[in-house]
Amino acid sequence: MNRLNKHAIAELPKDVVLPSYDRTQLNAGIVHLGIGAFHRAHQAFYTEAVLNKFGGDWGIIGSSLRSASVRDQLVPQDCLYTLVERSGEGEKLQLIGAVLDTLVGPENPAALVAQMAADNIKIVSLTITEKGYCHDPATGNLNLNHPDIIHDLAHLDKPVSAIGFLVSALKQRFDNNQKAFTLLSCDNLPNNGEVLEKVVCQFAEKIAPAFAQWIKTNATFPCTMIDRIVPATTDEDRREIEARLGLRDEGMVVCEPFSQWVVEDKFADGRPEWEKVGVLLVEDVRVFEKIKLRLLNGAHSTMAYTGYLSGFDYISEVMEQPAFVNLVKTYMAREAGETVTAPAGFDIEAYKQQLRERFSNKALKHRTWQIAMDGSQKLPQRLLETLREQLQGNGHIDILCLGVAAWIRYVSGVDEKGNAIEVSDPLAKELRVACDANQGNPAGMVHAVISIEKVFGRDLINEARFVTTTTQWLERFYAKGVLASVQDAFQ
Repeated sequence: MNRLNKHAIAELPKDVVLPSYDRTQLNAGIVHLGIGAFHRAHQAFYTEAVLNKFGGDWGIIGSSLRSASVRDQLVPQDCLYTLVERSGEGEKLQLIGAVLDTLVGPENPAALVAQMAADNIKIVSLTITEKGYCHDPATGNLNLNHPDIIHDLAHLDKPVSAIGFLVSALKQRFDNNQKAFTLLSCDNLPNNGEVLEKVVCQFAEKIAPAFAQWIKTNATFPCTMIDRIVPATTDEDRREIEARLGLRDEGMVVCEPFSQWVVEDKFADGRPEWEKVGVLLVEDVRVFEKIKLRLLNGAHSTMAYTGYLSGFDYISEVMEQPAFVNLVKTYMAREAGETVTAPAGFDIEAYKQQLRERFSNKALKHRTWQIAMDGSQKLPQRLLETLREQLQGNGHIDILCLGVAAWIRYVSGVDEKGNAIEVSDPLAKELRVACDANQGNPAGMVHAVISIEKVFGRDLINEARFVTTTTQWLERFYAKGVLASVQDAFQ
């Protein structure tokens, strides 16, 4: 089967939406760090819409900071790929042409730094996941003991971390008296732009205080809120689209029809006209971010841990269980719902209903295991900040504690049938040690895990109501299983 490429566009079925601009005349204006499926289904999708409507030199140079897999998917097909929107009503296929090249950081760090430092690049955006910020999630400070940060401070010409690449490129611009670029975080972190600015400036301060001050004065770090469900692409997905296209597309991505992007309008050197293709440009992202992180992401993580431990592979399967539907409804109305305030004109009850419908989309095979990854980095903003707010006001914490208990049960590394769980988490070893040392003692396990300051800070171990309720849930999980425990409480 022939591979998708620029010469094969004419062979595509007539129902595939094609780029309307002249791709041969497109120049790059954006470098994106972490060009995984989410970026291709979200930010590149919006940039493609701008190019289709208005043109402009806003092509994207993608980069991978770990493996060459995405480069090997995209470059042989001229960085073209199919975006597949799936719902119960069928599929919509769109060919995305906004990505012009994909680099692999570890193969040639200097080439990626030079690309970011080039004058034509106005924006460097990121989807590197929470752990890519090399920070302490409990404090937001740069982790100066992180191996990648230690390496990059000593070898700024050959960085390995996203933070190192950003600082290295900014240093070249500083040294050459160039303009700074906009650093656009698109990861699920509260105040993500502020987090990025903090770690970048803390790193730069170690290089030279005057350089750090130049960054603060000239670069900008807009906060953003991103939302689209994008499951990992499977071989089955590729086979299905190959049959539809008559061409092999290794770079295809699958997503839901819904998409949302809210961006703080704070750019150092121009930006695409994203606001004309559905992006909400605002002065303050925080209210939207808080609603999304607490209602969507908090529910998603809770469903991922409880659902996985209950034997469900996909989120849509979890939402077929009445008890889990009631759990999610209660969580949205109570634990999370009590801590968010909708902006004027925003129907938050309709938003909650829409979330539940999105979770139930059977056309999307969104694995519970995928959502469960990197919980030590995700829980602080998805559950623990809500928990702190509820504790302060003596509010509801029961389902928040359930979510934390399910995570602890998950990171113990052994499921209810005695099978090993493949725990993908930067703190997996530390968490496993804490759990193994307290086998058969849920109270001891909770105490050991909550004592890990990098996740829980120093305060939560002293919150008796939180510790007690989390312990009670973990005891139930070990006594009767997660599914039975959820059914007993929410059926």
